[in-house]
Amino acid sequence: MQKIGSQRICEVVGSESKVIDVEIENIVTDSRLIKKGDLFIAIKGEKNDGHDYVAEVLNKGASLVIVEHVIDDVPLNKQIVVKNSIKAYGALGAYNRQCFKGVVIGLTGSAGKTTTKEEIKFALSKFGKVYATAGNFNNHIGVPITLCDMDMDADYAIIEMGMSAKGEIEDLVSYVNPDVAIITNVYPMHIEFFEKFEDIAEAKAEIFKSLKKEGIAIINEDTNFADILEKRALENGAKVVKFGKNNHPQAELKLKDIGEHNYYNAWCVLSLIKELGLDVKVAAEYLSEFGSLPGRGARYKLKLPAGGEYTLIDDSYSGQPEAMIFAIETLDKLPCTGRKIAVLGKMAELGLSSESRHIEVGKIVANSSADVVIGVCPEMKDMLAQLPNTKEQYYFENKDGLDEFLLNKLLQNNDIVLIKGARYSSKLYQIADILLNKGK
Repeated sequence: MQKIGSQRICEVVGSESKVIDVEIENIVTDSRLIKKGDLFIAIKGEKNDGHDYVAEVLNKGASLVIVEHVIDDVPLNKQIVVKNSIKAYGALGAYNRQCFKGVVIGLTGSAGKTTTKEEIKFALSKFGKVYATAGNFNNHIGVPITLCDMDMDADYAIIEMGMSAKGEIEDLVSYVNPDVAIITNVYPMHIEFFEKFEDIAEAKAEIFKSLKKEGIAIINEDTNFADILEKRALENGAKVVKFGKNNHPQAELKLKDIGEHNYYNAWCVLSLIKELGLDVKVAAEYLSEFGSLPGRGARYKLKLPAGGEYTLIDDSYSGQPEAMIFAIETLDKLPCTGRKIAVLGKMAELGLSSESRHIEVGKIVANSSADVVIGVCPEMKDMLAQLPNTKEQYYFENKDGLDEFLLNKLLQNNDIVLIKGARYSSKLYQIADILLNKGK
């Protein structure tokens, strides 16, 4: 955090509280991480309320606290009272962003946001110092954390923004105020929270509302409702740059991971590189070294308990339908001297389209090169029902016992096994973790 005085903090968050005169360099929301001189922001979560820890953090040496109501029995002159602690955190993030002198790149999309963000970070690091969202800290708390923790000496900052409802991106981007705004794609992710598919595109396009004047909007021209994205970008005064299968910077691309979606990520990155006036050829050469991230398509050679080895494709982070289809298509393209095994968990947040989307995926799997298919969770029965009898298939109500089945009964030497499913609904990431731990 850029050093900021307590009086200025009150101005930024809109508080009339009269507090001691101190300077703050670090902001914390976890009472366990508090250090002397920190500012603690009390946030009420689903399980814990930060207001319950105010006395504790002040005893540990926190200089100030931001709270939504006065806490008794602690010094009043150390309490900055606001209407909404999370909004106050966002305001402080916005303040810190305005102090940043480098280029700020805002990023959103339905699928592959984190991978694209990491790929941008990877490529830009060839040209300067880069700061980026850690992990997937892309929500109403993650974005303020990211902005407040910015490396103020960086040349570039990449801020990822996620959403599941209308208005969320609009709030987040008001803090980020990017110089460049990127939308990777629009898919029916979180469709159960929207009246129609088109509304998701409108929600993603909110990223252009706080784009800096004459900023750059980078859009996937092949995605759903690309026309809406372009229209909204132009309405907000952006310079629109489009990338796609037939429109991208010309450079020789040799990617580690095959699959069309990986090329779209690379085309997005190269479009950004070009707009920033950097060397596209150098960036393309550098991208050849970029591989898939853990949980997002990373591949591992692992040992079998009885001898031999197999390949695990750990794509267990997300079970969004389009990402599921991409994963199957990538599995299709991989050379394999053993069998191809697809372990597929349920896809979540699909609302009334859930059954049809699981059937759709089933039809794609039916025509794929997968030799063995395992469906996990009741929703996957619709997927399995689409498969021909020629494909070996199994069903598990949940993940329980799946690791033992794979390691001790199913997997053979030179097999490739793909694990893919909704992270928190199917919990197949836990199976991937077990396989990794036992197979190294």
